[in-house]
Amino acid sequence: MMQPPSLLGTLESALYAEDLDAAARFWTGVIGLPEIARVPGRHVFFRCGAQVLLVFRAEATRQPPKAGARLPVPPHGSDGAGHFCMAACPGDLDAWRAHLEAAGIGIEADFIWPQGGRSLYFRDPAGNSIEIADPAIWD
Repeated sequence: MMQPPSLLGTLESALYAEDLDAAARFWTGVIGLPEIARVPGRHVFFRCGAQVLLVFRAEATRQPPKAGARLPVPPHGSDGAGHFCMAACPGDLDAWRAHLEAAGIGIEADFIWPQGGRSLYFRDPAGNSIEIADPAIWD
């Protein structure tokens, strides 16, 4: 088997939500990500460090592109809760927990992994599992 070419890393990740306005309020107002693109009823995109978080309405993205579409993106979509993890400095995790709780966001889990590093888990308005973690969880 041939060795694959190299990759630079993750560029974008996708979550799905029915209520894109609620998603936008959460990701910009609570998490602080800048919104960078929106098509009403279809998607809203956010900058997250060097990556982009794509939030789609699954029903809208399951439609195949029309013949001759300028951007022939294949259909996609997901049912059920997805997962998205953001990295934070370990010293900021207590502040993140306090910030989320002050915003009325329930913390589902807050623990230190056996190999080290701490994770906070909570839900976005669409029910996706969101994590803020010390990058050391993967060291």
